[in-house]
Amino acid sequence: MLLHIIARGKIGRSPEAELVERYGKRVTWGFRVTEMPDRGGSLPPVSVSPTRTVVMDERGKQLTSSELAAVLGRWRDDGVREARFLIGAADGHDQSVRDGADLLIAFGAATWPHMLARAMLAEQLWRATSIVAGHPYHREG
Repeated sequence: MLLHIIARGKIGRSPEAELVERYGKRVTWGFRVTEMPDRGGSLPPVSVSPTRTVVMDERGKQLTSSELAAVLGRWRDDGVREARFLIGAADGHDQSVRDGADLLIAFGAATWPHMLARAMLAEQLWRATSIVAGHPYHREG
């Protein structure tokens, strides 16, 4: 299954970009990052089906790493070909984007800069795929 981060804004050469790259290389599933302008533009077309859309939103569920792993593992086992993770610009997402999501996820009640949220998401995708693969997770058990 392809894990596809679709994020508003250009991350450029930054510590956050280095983290996204570092964790993206560790993910053993397909991994892609697509950048969009801060405003406007359309989401990249869906190239494979079925697809699930996850919107990163402060009103979303606060999943543990193991819970995220369970969701991704279930989707993979159900034949989902791509999971899209949408990160908005500073003002977040329109209601229509949230309404169209299969899942809303939040990284806690705090507000995070969207560039840092991108790095945090990449790390969580690496961690979740590692859990699905059966690697020991020190927070379990």
